Amino acid sequence: MASAAFDHTHVPSGLQTFAGDDDRRRLTGAAVKAVLRLVDAWSGSNAEGAALLGVSESTWDRMKAGSWEGSLSQDQLTRASALIGVFKGLHLLFADDMADRWPKLANRGPIFDRRTPVQAMIEGGIPRMIETRQYIDALRGGF
Repeated sequence: MASAAFDHTHVPSGLQTFAGDDDRRRLTGAAVKAVLRLVDAWSGSNAEGAALLGVSESTWDRMKAGSWEGSLSQDQLTRASALIGVFKGLHLLFADDMADRWPKLANRGPIFDRRTPVQAMIEGGIPRMIETRQYIDALRGGF
């Protein structure tokens, strides 16, 4: 029996995969705005922001200037989602400015290996971003 190719246009309701072009176009503006704000809150550089989102620095510059009219890829939206989750989790965990300082502080946690969470997420890509989000949720008692 031949297997059918995966149909990216039909995803079960409630499951967000960012696979559909319409979804990506619809979500891109809010995702870009949120990532720009959180990188700024974390005192991240343009290079760090671009690397976290998975775009070139020139694209990052256009996003900051509001002159970028593209749509994020499935991977880029996944990165944005993980980063937004990290940001939100930190603000639920810490009631002070530590929420925005934590991503740039060297960390002895098992997934960071004495690097900053930002460095670890840049080097480890989407899997490390998701692990960071889960780590913060675990610290909050969410898991």
